[in-house]
Amino acid sequence: MADSPFIKFLGTAGARFVVAKQLRSSAGTYIEVEGKKIMLDPGPGTLVRCAKSKPAIDVTKLDAIILTHAHIDHSNDVNILIDAMTDGGLKKRGTLFATEDCLEGENAVVLRYLKDFPREIVRLETNREYRIGELTFFTSMRHRHSVETYGIIFNLGTCKVSFMVDTRYFPELLKSYEDSRILVMNVVRYTPHKSGNVMHLCFDDVKQIITRIKPQKAIITHFGMTMLNKKPWELAKKLTEESGVEVIAASDGMRLPLSY
Repeated sequence: MADSPFIKFLGTAGARFVVAKQLRSSAGTYIEVEGKKIMLDPGPGTLVRCAKSKPAIDVTKLDAIILTHAHIDHSNDVNILIDAMTDGGLKKRGTLFATEDCLEGENAVVLRYLKDFPREIVRLETNREYRIGELTFFTSMRHRHSVETYGIIFNLGTCKVSFMVDTRYFPELLKSYEDSRILVMNVVRYTPHKSGNVMHLCFDDVKQIITRIKPQKAIITHFGMTMLNKKPWELAKKLTEESGVEVIAASDGMRLPLSY
């Protein structure tokens, strides 16, 4: 059972207030597939959540860390995980995949002294294929977000597992995620912000995406306060009934087995 592939949602928080108050954990998403151990977007508290997970997740055994973008709720624990993955730099192992602005510039989130620790640092670009050993994943087209951002798509045999991370909805986005069997979506807001400047999916966007893509299973996560107030598990149940697609509202610590 330990070798069975799975996704574990260590945290499901997705907005400043929810993160600051820790109404939901802001830790990242752990993925174990094809014998590889991967941390996606390690936000605040990832290290602690890994240690407290049952069973515990040994971050010294990570094969890769993926940063989809440089915002703090997606990258806060990246430095301590790099240090742990490499035994404080004594073992040159693991790969960090990250966007350019995670690595360079005045707002870079990866500390300079750690950049020599991993075996490899790979910059993410739009619509590219990447490898972690024999495991492959792809980036989406560039998302419409306030910093350079890409979704992550794993092709696992006949099973396409996609992570549609932070973005404003736009129709062209769907092409990157077509034929997804499992589609994970970051849904911060229930309705669009009145300013029109908040570049995140809202619940109506999710309805449209599910209707168009028709995944076998959709998981909504990364909730802000407006989503929590609407009880995302109830929204997921209603959307399942309306769409015919199994929709699950992720909860902190939720383990999703993968079969392919």
